[in-house]
Amino acid sequence: MSTTIEIRNLSKHYKSFGVGTTKAVDDISLTIPKGSLFFLLGPSGCGKTTLLRMIAGFIEPTSGAILFDGRNVSNVPPNKRNTGMVFQSYALWPHMSVEQNVAFGLSVRRVPRVERERRVMEALRAVRMDEYAKRKPNQLSGGQQQRIALARALVVRPDVLLLDEPLSNLDAKLRTEMRHEIKRICHESRLTTVYVTHDQKEALSMADQIAVLDMGVIAQVGTPRDLYNRPKTRFVADFLGETNFIDGEIMEHIGAHVQGPTTGRLRVKTAAGDMFSHTFNGTSSGKVTCSIRPESLRIIEHKATALPGTLTGRVAESIYLGEMAQHMVELPGGVRVRVSQMPATRVTPGAQVALEASPEDVVVLSR
Repeated sequence: MSTTIEIRNLSKHYKSFGVGTTKAVDDISLTIPKGSLFFLLGPSGCGKTTLLRMIAGFIEPTSGAILFDGRNVSNVPPNKRNTGMVFQSYALWPHMSVEQNVAFGLSVRRVPRVERERRVMEALRAVRMDEYAKRKPNQLSGGQQQRIALARALVVRPDVLLLDEPLSNLDAKLRTEMRHEIKRICHESRLTTVYVTHDQKEALSMADQIAVLDMGVIAQVGTPRDLYNRPKTRFVADFLGETNFIDGEIMEHIGAHVQGPTTGRLRVKTAAGDMFSHTFNGTSSGKVTCSIRPESLRIIEHKATALPGTLTGRVAESIYLGEMAQHMVELPGGVRVRVSQMPATRVTPGAQVALEASPEDVVVLSR
């Protein structure tokens, strides 16, 4: 049965002698929808693992509350919360077989043997590892061990599944394969799943929703597409993939133009509720920073002067990557922006070019 998780004003502060107080998690409020694959994403030290372990019950909050379907579990011990946990190290017993490892939680719960055996095989089939039931963990690959750890968490039929960077020990190719497998298993089981990672591609490719954490607080919550295309802050824009930051000035609020750092203007879409009204509190002009993804910029060759809605510059470097090319364009004044083009187009280094972008792809950020 899926569970809605509510986190209300949750904090975890550590007091260090001679250092003061470290705020690992600071006054976070968050709702994780029932049955969703929800990611906690951020750099090392941002508080995501501390938050996950408070949800699991391994760490006691300094203040605030955690609710499962409206029931306050803040002071409930881990074994009474009915959560399943997959650790970064997998934590498999080396002397036990695969099926014994998976059955361990059921044995602790005193589930009858026949029922236990049936549920173990169900869990192994769910992760496509039933043919390896008699093997020991050291006879399995890293990806296979990861699946066994997942089966062990699923077999107890938890209300909430918690994953702490489960793919960090795998090579790049296997990580990609396991992303699809974990997403399939979580959606088929319809479990509320909280997944911690610092890998942006992992989160963008798998999550239903993502909370981006920075220094113990939530920077932004949204779907992968919303966070990537409409970041609210420089931190979120920079953390989620490559982007270009261009400083400028709002020249016309109604006309929706941003004056670039040197020559030319970029048009910005200003739909109702857009960042303009939020950032500038209704003012018609002001200094701004814009985020533009490399793939959102287009090159118009052989343009020495700015056309309406463009910036001009000189191609400083081009890198051919097969299906795409990356160009570094230097604007007057020394500002460099990265442009990605698919399919790969030939641009001559040193050429004068103009850059354009669709208004909806130019995001004005909070400072």
